[in-house]
Amino acid sequence: MNNDITEPGGGFPTHPHQDAEIFNYVISGELEHRDSMGNGSIIKPGELQYMSAGSGVTHSEFNPSQENQTELYQIWMRPNQSGGEPFYAEKKLSHSASNGEMKLLFSGSGKDGSSPIKQNAEFWLGQGESQKKIFLEPVNCLPHVWMQVVSGSVTMENHFLGKADGLTIENLNQSIELNYEKDTTFFLFRLTDS
Repeated sequence: MNNDITEPGGGFPTHPHQDAEIFNYVISGELEHRDSMGNGSIIKPGELQYMSAGSGVTHSEFNPSQENQTELYQIWMRPNQSGGEPFYAEKKLSHSASNGEMKLLFSGSGKDGSSPIKQNAEFWLGQGESQKKIFLEPVNCLPHVWMQVVSGSVTMENHFLGKADGLTIENLNQSIELNYEKDTTFFLFRLTDS
């Protein structure tokens, strides 16, 4: 989990990856992506990019602006299988923030309209308005949770989390209340032991 700020014209020159699940979420500015699969696009704020490196891929990411910074999260996950064809996809996240509910973006099974990934894990987007609350419920097959606040702030079990804060819960076995202190966006990962 890496929170990057890329200066105008800066970025990451062409480099290789193998056996990695990679996600980029743009918070502000723009990110220009090019890869050896022939993909090329500009990712805008609120958009999320996914690349499964598989047996091998090269790619580059740059801030195409000569004036504005780009802020983004880059997230890496080890796959549960080696090799295979590389894959690339983009998601425009238009989830409504009014009721505080979470939306499943990626999962190992591709359930509930999520995009399938090569890992027994779930990647959720949470958004909500100030003073809303939700409950995190245990999931036996995915007992561990990682939460990363993208913007705003929340409290959970007397822990205050602001922008860029993360919190892990090992072996979640009971319902936990999460309160939105401000209008907030966060990522939530449900993970297994392996």
